[in-house]
Amino acid sequence: MSASSPTVARQWIYTTRPGTETVSSDHYELKETTLPAVGAGEVLLKSLFISVDPYMRIQQAASDTWEEPHPLDTVQEAGVVAEVVESQSPLLAVGDIVNAGYGWSTHGVVKADSVRKLNPGLAPVSTALGVLGMPGRTAYFGFIEAGKPEKGETVVVSGAAGAVGSNVVQIAKILGCRVVGIAGAPEKLERLTNEYGCDAVINYKDYPTRETMESALKETCPSGIDIYFDNVGGHITDAVIPLINVRARVIVCGQISQYNGNLDDPQMCPRFLHHFLYKRATLQGILSRDYSHRMEEMVGQMGSWIKEGKLKYRETVVEGFDQLPSALNSLFQKGGKSTGKVVVKI
Repeated sequence: MSASSPTVARQWIYTTRPGTETVSSDHYELKETTLPAVGAGEVLLKSLFISVDPYMRIQQAASDTWEEPHPLDTVQEAGVVAEVVESQSPLLAVGDIVNAGYGWSTHGVVKADSVRKLNPGLAPVSTALGVLGMPGRTAYFGFIEAGKPEKGETVVVSGAAGAVGSNVVQIAKILGCRVVGIAGAPEKLERLTNEYGCDAVINYKDYPTRETMESALKETCPSGIDIYFDNVGGHITDAVIPLINVRARVIVCGQISQYNGNLDDPQMCPRFLHHFLYKRATLQGILSRDYSHRMEEMVGQMGSWIKEGKLKYRETVVEGFDQLPSALNSLFQKGGKSTGKVVVKI
């Protein structure tokens, strides 16, 4: 396709580290930028959906995590579902829908071989940011490969109504496990039970201390805990560890209770490593990026489960590019209204 006139993109620029504050538009600046012309092998993309994810708050810490902190005065990194509106590559045609990673921008110019072409017939394209995207990949490989589940085992999932947790709950049930889901709102607990198949649920707000949470877990897990998939950390994790069984697997996917400032100044937790000694248990952290090369494997299996009705998903769709900072902030509101994967429709 012949080159068009220059494209002006609206972009959210990350300018200020939040520290202990709640992330908001105060930490960003909305700018307009003229994108470069589309060169050979490149495509111009128009954003349809943009992702907000808890890991973004990790990257806003001042200290290194799995990589250096997100640089200031740059576009906020994020996954995007976009439409090809100009192509200088035989790999993609105008109208194709792709999954890209150019961040909080209304448009992007990228190499055609750097994006993943989507099949709109498999599921709504927004799922490429959720159940058939990074969160689904995290849940699928994190639970199956690190958790090594066996039929009949007891699985506890914190953050169980979220984008990752809700997938873990259902995968565990598909594989024949007994599942206890932890969340913070009555409607989420109802969904975990009636839609996702949890055998028991706990509202963490009703059990605000390690002692009371441990008591609730003892009631719902009378035979102990074989697998703990942790998205939250904090007093929930403190309560789980004394109840793990011999050869238990503890999978650390997230620590959302710690993201607002406590990554740079960590809270002291109970010294529970002796439980891992006694129970010969395994503690493993997981990152989605470790399984990026196996994306098609995950999409194939999870897509089949969706079509068979075994795997359900929820999306919270926020309307409008200007709402991206507030949508990110919504992920960190205890007992918030969002459920499943939060995406912003552009």
